[in-house]
Parts: sequence; structure tokens; C-alpha cells
Amino acid sequence: MLSAFLCIFADMKAVENKLNINQWAEEDRPREKLERLGAQALSDAELLAILVGSGSTKEDAVTLMKRILNDCHNNLNTLGKMSIRDLCQYNGVGPAKAITIMAACELGKRRQHEKPEERPDLGTATLIYNHMHPTLQDLDVEEFWLLLLNQNYRLIREVKIAHGGISEVSVDIRVIMREAVLVNATIMAVCHNHPSGSLRPSQADNDLTRSIKQACDVMRIKFLDHVIVTDGNYFSYHESGRI
Repeated sequence: MLSAFLCIFADMKAVENKLNINQWAEEDRPREKLERLGAQALSDAELLAILVGSGSTKEDAVTLMKRILNDCHNNLNTLGKMSIRDLCQYNGVGPAKAITIMAACELGKRRQHEKPEERPDLGTATLIYNHMHPTLQDLDVEEFWLLLLNQNYRLIREVKIAHGGISEVSVDIRVIMREAVLVNATIMAVCHNHPSGSLRPSQADNDLTRSIKQACDVMRIKFLDHVIVTDGNYFSYHESGRI
């Protein structure tokens, strides 16, 4: 009887002393750690803990996931073979958490069969024009687009910066540079359309191009080109020797 009482008392103290993940130092919390350092810095248990969200009254989510992984010999393939019923044998894992774990394992398997996405090459004004023409050809107002590229001139992301009037569009240089920094772009190009069909840059176009070039020089980002698109032709600041 005394032995059983002592075991119960020990369990109560363990629960009382257990720190919730939210009580951990911020640099140790899985979510904050991922945001700060990237997913590759987290252990398998920490990544799984983010998915399941919480553990049990006796252990936090990370400790729970470590225990499950230990039973799988720390092998994610073995974890992926577990059933909902297998996972629900663990205190703190219900059907919802088990399904989440199984879904994550299945996505991992499917990713292995996927080919890397082919990023368009936008290294010349012609390639930029061919890429953007379908988007801009039928517009009756001006749109200004930012094309963010890696060091091999492959597209990382395209962003519509502004949607304007028939003959002009308002562009904030700060927005352009923020977008470039967020995706670690090393090269950028910009593009906008002239609904009028004129290929002649306006003074506003020239001033904007100069401002973008100055900002890129400060940030050490290569400003590749500013391409003006009409339905059937284009003007390139780079090809005309103005960048």
C-alpha cells in the first residue's frame, strides 16, 4: 500500500514539475527555433512535436515524440508504417494526432517521387517578355511586376507590385527591396506594360528605373533589366544600354 502511494505521489510531482513547452526558453521552443534557424535545425522529434501541438499531462510533445521515435529505432520509415491504432497506444496521442503524423509521413514519401520544380530562365529581355506577355497583353491599365531571380537567372518569385491607371502606375521602391530581401534574391528585373502600345519610356519610367538601380546598388543586388511590354513587342533598358 505504501509503495503504491509513493508511486502515485511521484507521478503527481512529475506532472507538477513538468514544464509546458510554452514555459521553455524561447530559443528552445520548436516553433520559434524553426522560425529563427530553419526547419533543418530541428530534430525529427521537434518537427513532429510542432505537428501534434501538445503532449500529455506527464510529458511535453517533444518528449512524447522522442519516445515514439525511440520505439521506431529513430527511423521515420518505420514510423510511417505505424497504424492509427499503433500510435493511439501512446498516452497523449489520440486519433487526430495519429492521423496528423501519418499524413506527414505520407507527404514525405510522395515528395521523394516528385521532380524538382523547373524554374523559368529569365536571363534576357526576350525571355522576360515571353514570360510576362500572357499576363500583361490584354490589360487596359498599367501593372508593375517584380521578378526575383537566383544567381543562375532562374525565377524565384514574381510579385505584382502595383496596379494603376491607363498611362502611369505608382511604385514604392521600399516594397520592391523588401520583397527581394525576403526571398534572398541576388538578381532582380522589373516589368510593366504600356496599354497604349507605345514602346517609348516615359520620364517617370526613367526616374523609377534609376531609383531602383540605386537601391539595388546599395543592397548589392544585381538589377538585370526593366522591360516595357506591349502586345507584340517590348523595350529593354538593358538592351538599349541604359542599365
